[in-house]
Amino acid sequence: MVQLWRPIQLDVVCEVTSSKRIYAKELCPTGVPFYRSKEIIDKLNGQEVHSNPLFISEERFQEILRQTGAPIKGDLLLTSRGTLGIPYLVSATDRFHFADGNLTWFRNFNGLNSQFLKYYFLSPEGKGELARCVIGSSQLAYTIATLKKIYIPLPPLPIQQRIAGILSAYDELIENSQRRIKILESMARALYREWFVRGYSPRGILEHHLLGDICDLIKSPFSETRNGDRPLLDLSRIPQGSIAPADIGQSSELTTSRILFESGDTLFGAIRCYLHKVVVSHFPGVTNTSVLVLRPKTKNLRSLLAIVASEAETIRWADTHSTGTKMPVISWGVFQNMPVAFPSTELAGQFEAAAGPMIEQIGVLSTRIQNLRRTRDLLLPRLLSGQIEVEAT
Repeated sequence: MVQLWRPIQLDVVCEVTSSKRIYAKELCPTGVPFYRSKEIIDKLNGQEVHSNPLFISEERFQEILRQTGAPIKGDLLLTSRGTLGIPYLVSATDRFHFADGNLTWFRNFNGLNSQFLKYYFLSPEGKGELARCVIGSSQLAYTIATLKKIYIPLPPLPIQQRIAGILSAYDELIENSQRRIKILESMARALYREWFVRGYSPRGILEHHLLGDICDLIKSPFSETRNGDRPLLDLSRIPQGSIAPADIGQSSELTTSRILFESGDTLFGAIRCYLHKVVVSHFPGVTNTSVLVLRPKTKNLRSLLAIVASEAETIRWADTHSTGTKMPVISWGVFQNMPVAFPSTELAGQFEAAAGPMIEQIGVLSTRIQNLRRTRDLLLPRLLSGQIEVEAT
């Protein structure tokens, strides 16, 4: 039996507000992190290192603390410009300020569990409510005034806590897998740098090649009739600074030109602002033409290619050689001529034997994350609607 919970206007059970405005002249090279929607989404994807990070001074942050406060554990932030409707629950270790307008701040909860609110925003009903709050045409956004007027079906607080606990258990497993992926990535990168950058290997063993000598560009055309069940992995689903994909979607979501990739291919963002997005695929799927699909010429080069493609030196080279005015890109015709130092066949095999299992385990963990997210997302609307009854703890 579906339980019907009384809807309550959101601003009755929490404060809906934003941050103290920060002007460009107040930004510093170092200090307290200053987040926009982009950085919040990166954190949700397990990415702690952001491209083009922003900061404010410690003195300015202390002034803000005295005036309005800053987000604390249990507060909720919602992306409200650009990529809309992504909720982030502030943790005890977070210490940052954020851009007003980019993020909406929910705090001072009274009879509403902030984790429950997070999952409500992720539910189909919550997304529908948020869709009615959108304003603008060229740049979509939420306003505080419209978000305050959202009505949320609210069970008793103990039931909210129980529902949030069930769903957060999945998120904790996801975060644990993300942490393990980071450790495996750092181990594989450290091994690469020790062998091929810091000169652990005998000096004469490295051979000088061009990128095009050791991998091919794949342009396999996508056919809806033959390949329609393949998952989508485009730039929006590739996190920065990682070789593990964050999320996948259905191929039917992509309406632009599409190409196929296979397990073991390396996907490299070709647009200048996305050059930092590089992954090794752990499943066959579909991407679009803003991604270069690189396939090593031999299996012994798979792990090495994935790490080399994601190294900062490679990304800087691609950035320097990208062309175009409005949307600079790195073309394969140019990228294939990038100089690279690759090992002999014997040493490549030794490296693959050492790093390959790490890359494989990253793939296993990435698949586990997808399955956990899928299960959580199936449970979420049924729990929040009362279709699945829960007892208060």
